[in-house]
Amino acid sequence: MAHESFEDEHVAALMNAAFVNIKVDREELPAVDALYMEATQAMSGHGGWPMSVWLDHDRRPWYAGTYFPATPGHGMPSFGQLIIALDEAWANERDKVHQTAIRIMDSIGKRNDFARAGNDAPSKTELAQAITSGVSSLAASFDPVHGGFGGAPKFPAPLALEFLMRVDAYNSLNNLDEDPRIQTMLETTFELMARGGMYDQLRGGFARYSVDATWTVPHFEKMLYDNAQLLSAYTSYYLLSKSTLAERVVRETAEFLLREMRTPQGGFASALDADSLDEHGHSEEGAFYAWTHAQLAEVLGAEDGQWAAQVFNVTETGTFEKGLSVLTLWRDGDDDLRFESVRERLHRAQDARTRPGRDDKIVAAWNGLAIRALVRASEVFQVPEWLEAATQAADLLVSMHLGASATAPASRLVRVSRDGKPGTHAPGTLEDQALVASAFLALNQTTGEQSWLDFAEILLVDIAEHFVDADQLTNSADDAPVIAHGMQHRGVDPTDSVTPSGWSAAVDAALTYAACTSDMRWSSWAETFTTPIVTLTAQHARFAGWGAATLVALLDGPREIAVACAPESPWRRAAAQSTAPGAVYAWHGDQPLLADRQFDGVIERAFLCRNFVCEAPTTDLAEFKKQIGVRV
Repeated sequence: MAHESFEDEHVAALMNAAFVNIKVDREELPAVDALYMEATQAMSGHGGWPMSVWLDHDRRPWYAGTYFPATPGHGMPSFGQLIIALDEAWANERDKVHQTAIRIMDSIGKRNDFARAGNDAPSKTELAQAITSGVSSLAASFDPVHGGFGGAPKFPAPLALEFLMRVDAYNSLNNLDEDPRIQTMLETTFELMARGGMYDQLRGGFARYSVDATWTVPHFEKMLYDNAQLLSAYTSYYLLSKSTLAERVVRETAEFLLREMRTPQGGFASALDADSLDEHGHSEEGAFYAWTHAQLAEVLGAEDGQWAAQVFNVTETGTFEKGLSVLTLWRDGDDDLRFESVRERLHRAQDARTRPGRDDKIVAAWNGLAIRALVRASEVFQVPEWLEAATQAADLLVSMHLGASATAPASRLVRVSRDGKPGTHAPGTLEDQALVASAFLALNQTTGEQSWLDFAEILLVDIAEHFVDADQLTNSADDAPVIAHGMQHRGVDPTDSVTPSGWSAAVDAALTYAACTSDMRWSSWAETFTTPIVTLTAQHARFAGWGAATLVALLDGPREIAVACAPESPWRRAAAQSTAPGAVYAWHGDQPLLADRQFDGVIERAFLCRNFVCEAPTTDLAEFKKQIGVRV
């Protein structure tokens, strides 16, 4: 619509004559998007983007829809015709318009009722039953040939994969029978995602999704949240499988984040565009990433070009469009040195192309995901540069996002910043507060620095004080500006999408904080909000991935690990390689779990607790690894 209608001079003149036109970045203002999406669904019966909503002077919606064509067709008016009709309705039927707006506002918020929390926390039996049903629901939608869930377009679903990995680890740790369905889903999906065109075989990092069911042709846009979550998922998969392919994906994706997504301020940018200029100066989707036979030969020479075409499946007719192919790697090449030489030369040649544009805004929640993923990967693979980058991003969130709004508490993040300036127009959401708190908790465990634990507590207290309405966790705070006159409810949604919902992220962060501090008040608080997650996990696990993963952690404890050891000890490294669902660990003397358990400089040992009940300490490293699920 931007190209077809908004850039058309005639349509733009109609719009400017009739309306005050506001284009909203839904990534900056998710509460605005959610409110009007609910209105759009109520009026049209479906939702989606682009979304056009007409508001009265109190910002109440009275007409809405998704795509409107530039010319009439298929029973739809053109966007220009619609503008004229709606302008006439506003001028001649104002009372009817107002009544429609009131009726729509009254209907908004009623879906909140399905997300009522229970009075009692679910029992262990109820948790186990929901988790078992969740695995079965994922197995029912699993693609056994190509991996992943559902058909085209196919999304990577890292949260569902994290859930399955936690179930697999839980079964192993608790001496339960392995579920062969889980092994198949994990192995097939992780292998084929990494070998397909959705994964960038030259530069590392993942595109948003595959337009087909085979992971061959991606939608080329690269989002921070996808890469952060897939970095975390492949790290988890490496710990379970010791897959060399998973290790390569982790290393390349982490380096992609540091090389191409970091901003001068030390945060991580939101996205790289799908489009860029091709060799003829035309803006084309995938122009930066796709190749022809001739282009390979030009860069590599005839012999290596032909070899690369076979390895990367670059065909004469193309696997994409206009004779272009997306590089895939369905099987490894027969010469590692040659493969690396080819990749390096193609990478240099690609650097000479016009790069896709970058959305440089820093989104707090997505940076939280990236920080957490990089911290964990740095511990598992012993790469201090990744931890340093994660720490710098966290420092930015504290210095620029926390308390930046003059109209919100000092304990509140602003959602976005850009070019070193906080976006005070975009108040932090539940998602921002919770995912950043989780990132700070990851930093606390790895660095042992108390300040990160303190900052996590600040964010969690703000959630408990301002993001709870009766028995529900709300997406926006009780002191956030009201979007439209007549709003009776703040948005509520425990359903996970491409990122964790604020609801499930808050439950996870509170459980993690409780385990790190032995503060049972936070675990009790978190458990009161698990009932909707249990229901979603049992019935729709694809839309409750992180919530379901959190339930597995709750079922297992989560395990609280304290190691009294030297900083570079194999005991500390073992703790970081635990596969126990949601496990936390402490190794530094100032961390709460190590109270009265400091290293005496002689005997290294570990203390393992579950649900705040501790076993006898062990001085046997092999036994310790077994207790926390370290796989070799």
